Amino acid sequence: MPTIVPSPATATTPADALASRYRSVRDLTQSLAEPLSDADASVQSMPDASPAKWHMAHTTWFFETFVLRDHVPGYALHDLRFPFLFNSYYEAEGKRHARHRRGMITRPTLDEVRAYRAHVDAALLAALPDLPAAARELVALGCHHEEQHQELFVTDILHLFSENPLEPALYPPAPKAPVIMPDPIGWIEGRAGIARIGHDGQGFAFDCEGPSHDVLLHPHAIADRTITNREWMQFIADGGYRDSRLWLSDGWAWVKAEGIVAPLYWEDRDGGWTRFGLDGRRAIDPAAPVTHVSFYEADAFATWAGARLPTEMEWEAAAASHDPAGGNQMEAGGAVEPRPSGGGPAFFGDVWEWTGSAYRPYPGFRAVEGAVGEYNGKFMNGQFVLRGGSCATPRGHARASYRNFFYPHQRWQFTGVRLAKDL
Repeated sequence: MPTIVPSPATATTPADALASRYRSVRDLTQSLAEPLSDADASVQSMPDASPAKWHMAHTTWFFETFVLRDHVPGYALHDLRFPFLFNSYYEAEGKRHARHRRGMITRPTLDEVRAYRAHVDAALLAALPDLPAAARELVALGCHHEEQHQELFVTDILHLFSENPLEPALYPPAPKAPVIMPDPIGWIEGRAGIARIGHDGQGFAFDCEGPSHDVLLHPHAIADRTITNREWMQFIADGGYRDSRLWLSDGWAWVKAEGIVAPLYWEDRDGGWTRFGLDGRRAIDPAAPVTHVSFYEADAFATWAGARLPTEMEWEAAAASHDPAGGNQMEAGGAVEPRPSGGGPAFFGDVWEWTGSAYRPYPGFRAVEGAVGEYNGKFMNGQFVLRGGSCATPRGHARASYRNFFYPHQRWQFTGVRLAKDL
C-alpha cells in the first residue's frame, strides 16, 4: 500500500497535537509486535510479505530519513547500514536490499530494531516544536504511512503463521457468540448522472485520491452489505471453482495453475469448512463476511450471482454519507477478524471491497517532486482498486476517497466482495 503526500492543512497542526498523534501511532505498532519472538519477526513467508521486524524498521527509517536527516541540522543517523536494509522502493534514496530477500535480515535483532525506534522517537519528539511546516507535513505523512504498515504487519504475520504446520495463534480467540445470519441482500439505488468524487483537499489524503473531479454514473444499484461465508460456500457447492464460464481468462488460468478451490486459509476438515486466523484455526462463521479472496474470485462470484462488482466511482458515491471511522476496524487490543454485520448498510471495516475499476490516475493527477513522489504514480498499472478498509485497518485511517490497490491474484489481505448491478 504505497503512500505519498499530505494536504497542506496538516502543516498547521499544533506541535503538541502532532506529537500525540505520533506517539499513538508508534505505540500501536509496538503493541502489535509485543507477542512476537525474534524468529517470528524475522521470517518472510512469501515475496509479497515482509518480516514484522522490517515493517518496524522501515517506518522508522522513513521518519529518520525524510524528517530528521533532511530537516534537523546536525542529526547523525542511528546506523549507517540501515538505509540500505530498510529503504523500500525509493530509487532516489539509492541502492537497497531486495524485497524478496528481506527474510535474510536476521540481524539487527528485534530488540535492536526496538532500540532504533526508541532512538528515532526521542530525536523526532525533541525536534518537533522547531520543525518547519514542510517537515511537519512529512511527520503527518509518516504517521499515515505507518498505519498502512500496521495493516501489512498483521496480514503478513497471519500468512507467516499459516505456513507453520502447528498453526499457532497470535491472539486468543474472541468469545463465542450466537450465529445470527444477516438478512438477504438489499439493494441501494445508486446515484445516476454527474457526481463528484476524489478528495476535496480538506485534511489529509494521499495524492492518488485526487484531484476531485466529475464522473458520469449510469443507473445502478449497490448491495447493502458484503458477501458472507455461507453465500461463498453455496458458490463452492455449486461448482463455482470448476466452471470456466464464470471466470475471466486470466482468472481461470490462475485457478487451474494454482489449484484454487476456496478462499485463502480455508480448509475442509472432517466434512466442514474451517479457516485459519490470528486466533488459530476455527470453524467458519457462516454469517461473517467472506475474506481473503482475489479479484478473480470476486469477479467470478459476481458473475455466478447474476451481478457485477461496483466501479470505484459507484462505491464512493454510495459511501460518502457513511462514517469512515465506523464499522469493524483495528483498535489497540482488539480482535482482528471480520465479524457479522450489526445491521444496516456499512461501507467501512471488516473487508476491503474489490471494485471493477483499474488503478489508474485521475484526470489532472501529477506526482510530486522528490523521493516521496515515487510511491503512487509508478504503481498505476495492472492493479485493481479496493475500497472501504478492513478489520486490520487502524480506525480513523480510511475515508470515502481512499484508494487501495492490489494485483488481481493477490488475496492475503482482508479482501471481500460487495455486489452491484445495472438498472
